[in-house]
Amino acid sequence: MAEEPTGERTEQATEKRMKEVREKGKLSKSQDLTAWVGIGAAAVVIPVTISLGADAGSEQLITVARVIATPEPGLAVAALWEGMNSVLATLGIMLVAVLVAVVVAAAVQGGIQLKKFAPKFEQFNMVTGLKRTFGMQALWQGAKALFKTIVVGVVLYSVIQTLMPTLMASGAHSVTALLGEAAGGVAALLQFAIVAGLVLAFADVFVVMKRNRKQTRMTKKEVTDENKRSEGDPLIRSQRRARQLAMSRNRMIAAIGDADVVMVNPTHVAVALKYEPGKSAPRVVAKGADIIASRIREEAEKKGVPMVADVPLARALHAACDIGDEIPLELYDSVARVLAFVMALKKRGAAAGVHTMAKAASFGGAALVGAAPLPSISSRSSSGMPSSSGMPSASGISSASGISGSAKGLA
Repeated sequence: MAEEPTGERTEQATEKRMKEVREKGKLSKSQDLTAWVGIGAAAVVIPVTISLGADAGSEQLITVARVIATPEPGLAVAALWEGMNSVLATLGIMLVAVLVAVVVAAAVQGGIQLKKFAPKFEQFNMVTGLKRTFGMQALWQGAKALFKTIVVGVVLYSVIQTLMPTLMASGAHSVTALLGEAAGGVAALLQFAIVAGLVLAFADVFVVMKRNRKQTRMTKKEVTDENKRSEGDPLIRSQRRARQLAMSRNRMIAAIGDADVVMVNPTHVAVALKYEPGKSAPRVVAKGADIIASRIREEAEKKGVPMVADVPLARALHAACDIGDEIPLELYDSVARVLAFVMALKKRGAAAGVHTMAKAASFGGAALVGAAPLPSISSRSSSGMPSSSGMPSASGISSASGISGSAKGLA
């Protein structure tokens, strides 16, 4: 990536800016990482390659001896094709391994950008070229070259020193044995070289990433302008709304564990209610239809929150209330009956699961009205203002509101 004056570029590049830079192929990559990963892959398959090569070489020597003994053109051509196929089969494994390793290393660093290979006018800019030649990047490249030269020199010297006794006594060994010993020595020394090279490569990756961050910095004005442009992008707006909706749903699902009851349709809608005695009327903490309703029911079942199937009441609550709203006055009577029913279930230790109000008969009418009054919650008068009388029971709500008929109809 060409060096550019940063000036007052102190802000980290935005996601949009980084995406544009990647698409243009302007991000630098560590060539050392790609190279050493490829060498490492080659070293892994070298023993297999040499073993296959030794077997193929032995067979070729036998074939050549046969051709010499019987010099026929057809036999010679067949031997030539057999030799070429053996070479391709032997080296093919190594080539495929190296290719896969190089592609993976490039993909980890952002993929292969074909635009990077296109000729650019900047590449012929003398000032930019001088900066690259005498800048910090050139100094780092020189240090890497020196390190690699030292590593390669040490490895070559060690390989020669290790293989010299074997080569001096080569007359006493078969070709297969010589190749096997050579493979073992070379592989061991290559491991040292690869470890050193990978250490250098990861250091180079760190330097390249730091340089990329510096060269992609933005001014505060650029960040502000880009945010303004993004605000007007319909795709950005829809993505933001989707994230906000997902966060809101997650918070809603998390609140179900604190609910006292979940009203269900039984499958189409679900509304979770929470009642805090002495504070306010029952409040909606979660609601939803279809898939969301199913998710609410699953969470309620997992957290042991009782569910009551009441189609009219569930629909009325879902239509009249938003999350965080208190229930409307006209539904006080019906909700009070449900809460009293749930309290009776909890006393019997049978609250979990889905219930219907028809089960109330097994607890007796007194359990719902007289003997199990709701804790005191602020009731409201027909004018919508809180009254001081409280709402101690389902019957009390019915008589105080003056609209018991409609409430009972929902229940």
